[in-house]
Amino acid sequence: MQFKISKELIVQIEQLIKSKDDQQLELLLNDMHHADIAEILEELDFNEATYIFKVLDSDKTAEILLELDEDLRENILSRLSPKEIAEELDELDTNDAADIIAELSQSKKEEVISELQDVEHAKDIVDLLRYDEDTAGGLMHKELVKVNENWNVLTCVKEMRVQAENISRVHSIYVVDDQNKLLGRLSLKDLLTTSTKTPISDVYIRKLNSVNVDVEDIEVARIMQKYDLEAIPVTDELGRLVGRITIDDIVDVIKDEADKDYQLAAGITQDVEARDSILELTKARLPWLIIGMLIELVASFVLKGNQNAFRKYETLIIFVPLLSATAGNIGVQASAIVVQGLANGSLKEFNRNYLSKELSVAMISGTIISLFLLGYHSIMYQQYQVGLAISISIIVVILFAATLGTLVPLFLHKNKIDPAIATGPFITTTNDVFGIILYFGIAKIILGF
Repeated sequence: MQFKISKELIVQIEQLIKSKDDQQLELLLNDMHHADIAEILEELDFNEATYIFKVLDSDKTAEILLELDEDLRENILSRLSPKEIAEELDELDTNDAADIIAELSQSKKEEVISELQDVEHAKDIVDLLRYDEDTAGGLMHKELVKVNENWNVLTCVKEMRVQAENISRVHSIYVVDDQNKLLGRLSLKDLLTTSTKTPISDVYIRKLNSVNVDVEDIEVARIMQKYDLEAIPVTDELGRLVGRITIDDIVDVIKDEADKDYQLAAGITQDVEARDSILELTKARLPWLIIGMLIELVASFVLKGNQNAFRKYETLIIFVPLLSATAGNIGVQASAIVVQGLANGSLKEFNRNYLSKELSVAMISGTIISLFLLGYHSIMYQQYQVGLAISISIIVVILFAATLGTLVPLFLHKNKIDPAIATGPFITTTNDVFGIILYFGIAKIILGF
């Protein structure tokens, strides 16, 4: 049954905090999942959330830390001493601990690291802090199970038991040489069905997917998705095994990237959430609104320059909104499919056949729409020449919008700019301006105004 916060539960917790009944508070919360407790803390004020944090054991609160909203986590950490933070981090995997330490100030970061009890754990965390957070090195765990190719099966099993004590889940057993270079992986089935004296070098699987520490997190996600991997080993520049990335880390990457692309497509220039301040929300939204306004000013000058045409052919102005909306929709549809293809790897670069397919779709759609408009205009206004000008303009504008919507994301991707930008205001406003210029240009040629 899915957990749901009730008003009664929050009131009960607030009363227990007020009365400082730590024993009842522990009994109430200890059986809950850490993600559910994090959800509860989001509903309390900072003082109450911090109080609960200090009541519960660090093995529980360490997991809760990872689920908290960044602002709340920052606030709670600011109220904990370096020693208390270190106690939380000692319970976490290295990559999670490194993520939290990275959020601290430089001075507090050094104090917390000095308070860590496990020296090896501290060394691994410091090592992870060297990598950019959006690379394989920034994502990986140091915790893994590895065996040497020169061991036999019996030695391998003994060593694995020792290594597995500090790992919550063993996805794979990696095989390395004496220089710690990754050679392959070991099947658990082979390990269980092979003689204890058999050398590991005789049974390990040499074919193995791995990534370098500098590979971008999105590329890691693509590889793991393509090959249905639950975990992937990470190597350094010399091919040495330095960590592993698990599927739960990749799910977070995919979610973050989807959120970013969705906001870019909506014309929001930075990562924001509904709970952010008015100033932050305004700063994220305003740039594209200003850019859109400036681009649309060009369209207003085009309209102003064709006032005489409106007086003579008044129906031309009536169809301008329809033209803008249709061009914008076609452009966004085309760009959205290209961005999706770039994201999932099915489209990597400019493809003439794909462009031809998009233009064919646009031509069919434009022809159907233009024929409908020609018939509608002829019946409603009996101005056949004007109707023809509008219909031809619609086809040309739709073809232009489809071309722009296809090529712009590919151009942005080639130049290392997130192509998701092209699915939002950029395509809409650009199509508006060029659509109106083409519309009146074609009308001028046919009607001669």
